[in-house]
Amino acid sequence: MRYRDVCIEAVSYALPERVVSSLEIEGWLRPLYERIGLHEGRLELMSGIRERRFWPAGTLPSEASAQAGRRALAAAGLVAGDVDCLINCSVSRDFVEPATSTAVHRLLALGHHVMNFDISNACLGMVSGILMLANMVELGQIETGLAVCGENGVPLVENTIKRLNADTSQTRRSIKDQFASLTIGSAAAAVVVRRLSKSRLGHRLLAAAHYADCSGNHLCQGDAGGGMTDGSAPVMATNSHELMVRGIAVAGHMWRKLKDVAAWTESTPDVICTHQVGKTHSELLYQSLGLDRAKDFSTFERLGNCGSASLPATCAMAAEAGRLRPGAKLALLGIGSGINCCGLAVQW
Repeated sequence: MRYRDVCIEAVSYALPERVVSSLEIEGWLRPLYERIGLHEGRLELMSGIRERRFWPAGTLPSEASAQAGRRALAAAGLVAGDVDCLINCSVSRDFVEPATSTAVHRLLALGHHVMNFDISNACLGMVSGILMLANMVELGQIETGLAVCGENGVPLVENTIKRLNADTSQTRRSIKDQFASLTIGSAAAAVVVRRLSKSRLGHRLLAAAHYADCSGNHLCQGDAGGGMTDGSAPVMATNSHELMVRGIAVAGHMWRKLKDVAAWTESTPDVICTHQVGKTHSELLYQSLGLDRAKDFSTFERLGNCGSASLPATCAMAAEAGRLRPGAKLALLGIGSGINCCGLAVQW
């Protein structure tokens, strides 16, 4: 997919104030650790994640999404009346019905004309939302769209810890499929997608590519028991190693397509932001795709895996850090359980 008239006008994020270290989580897991003979420090050693953040009790995903949405509109110099379409893209939802986008719509005081709906695509949700809005802009259906997400990792982490401590049959082998659940953090993000002729900032979306291998949709699955609110008790099982290996293989196919459609090579990007999983995943991805890790900007060390918010929040932080200068070529690469992979080529 090539784009002629689409820009990413603003990318913003919101973070909870509460910081929880990997050592603190392992302290909560002390009954399990003592029972099966594990030593503290293992979680950070294996993942590279020092800490993550959690929202205050009672925070709804829509509230976090709206907070990031306000910041994105302000950064773009826009107001609620400028938005034509709102898409909520997070794994975390306020409820099953209606769409969580309706709550974000209300909190942002958007107009009656604003089309709104949810997109669910695991950690690739925001990228899917950006593409949906970009296509609508390119087709002339809208001029300005807003994609938002508010990920709340607290229920999953806390319920995983509770289950691991209570189940005395757990072994070092059996806990492996719960490891990924302990790397989850909380964050919100928002992206304004706009027609280039209306743009003030002009970060051009040049191209996108997608590749899927859904034979691996069993490798990371959350239960059907509900969303990510304080009253829920979500469970997720992940074959982390197999998901990593097969996900990176999918990413290789996607990267070849993106290079072709954008007329890029491995050396073209000036900055690369990926979905944030952990150090081993990052190292293997860059090695497999033939990309220079010096161009990487990562946040997993201090934020963990924040679901669909990870990639856009990382992009926004790269801009804040001065890594994204005008004209820079930016590769945004995302892998979501399923397995889906998508990449965006952007000229900042």
